[in-house]
Amino acid sequence: MKQDSIGVAVIGAGMAGRAHLNGYRTASTLYGLDLPEVRLVAVADAHEPFARDAAERFGYQRAETGWEAIAAAPDIDAVSVVVANHLHREIVEGLLAAGKHVLCEKPLAPTVADAQAMVDAAPRTDRVAATGFTYRRSPAINAIREQVAQGALGPVRHFNGHYWCDYGFDPDAPMSWRYLGAPGTGALSDIGSHLVDLGEFLCGPVRSVRGTVLSTLVPDRPRALGAVVGHAAGVQVSEVRERVENEDVATFTLTFESGAVGTFSVSRIAYGLPNSLGFEVFCENGAATFDLARAAEFTIAGPGSPDAVNGYRQVLAGPAHPYLTRGLPMDFPGVGYGQNDLFAFQARAFLEQIAGLDRLPRCPTLADGLHNLKVLDAVVAAADADGRSVSVLQSTRA
Repeated sequence: MKQDSIGVAVIGAGMAGRAHLNGYRTASTLYGLDLPEVRLVAVADAHEPFARDAAERFGYQRAETGWEAIAAAPDIDAVSVVVANHLHREIVEGLLAAGKHVLCEKPLAPTVADAQAMVDAAPRTDRVAATGFTYRRSPAINAIREQVAQGALGPVRHFNGHYWCDYGFDPDAPMSWRYLGAPGTGALSDIGSHLVDLGEFLCGPVRSVRGTVLSTLVPDRPRALGAVVGHAAGVQVSEVRERVENEDVATFTLTFESGAVGTFSVSRIAYGLPNSLGFEVFCENGAATFDLARAAEFTIAGPGSPDAVNGYRQVLAGPAHPYLTRGLPMDFPGVGYGQNDLFAFQARAFLEQIAGLDRLPRCPTLADGLHNLKVLDAVVAAADADGRSVSVLQSTRA
């Protein structure tokens, strides 16, 4: 029987949480009109002012201060979990046990063992259980993927990617959960998880890792005096400083099952680059590049043009590319889109999957989130391998 409506909630009213809230609010305006009614029910955050502000700002019916209220609410069917990584397991398992559909932000958990427990919990219910790798919804990235898969570019030989941010550049920015945890839970987990997923999205599964360097350049940070949201800009701090436990910078090399090589660089202390994700794919028949600063375009190069004018050419994403026809209010060539639109595409795909519709690519599963953590685990293990390759299948630690 078709559902008449889907009640949604978001746990976590911080930076990414607000993107999920807006994504659900926008989802019913996209694509077909056969999606059940989307009811914007609740926002939960341990810091009540954040929850109340977000509920009012995005048009949700009520604010809560604990995830348990979301799990217990009979008017909520689907939930995004957008809180600190170490909280994911308890919340996701609790929501699944309560019969909710769940979309959990990446990285799925702080450890492979926690992620495995979450994956094991999913088959006990018939609910959708997904991981939020938002960049898989980029029209430009999907257009490049089509060129790879359909043969115009051919198989990838070398993927070179970076994700550089500057949210940790200031050594006097306040301490938060992002700076606590074992090696690998810093920049690698926070932003490297996206980059590794994109590498596999374009190149296929990773076989092994080698040459990892994990570096902590800011050794301590001041304790925050107030609630920290997002990357903690503007929060007052005390004179007490606490030790940073994880990495600011990570570099490593991946070898894919296809034989392709990937070179990766991630940083949270890259001055002047608030959100700089980009990559190049060098393929059998050509090459392509993507830069998040110009999210609605990509460049591509290949044979066919005379030598005098051959080289990279700009392609503006438009209705000929994935997600954009009826995915934007003005779905006209060259109009453009931004990162927030990807959260709306993701929300729509999640809701369609719940409704039993089958038009958009399905959301990555919890198992996909677990696999991503196993790759990151191998990246960490390769830091202590004296230059030897570390197999993704053999590296996972308890």
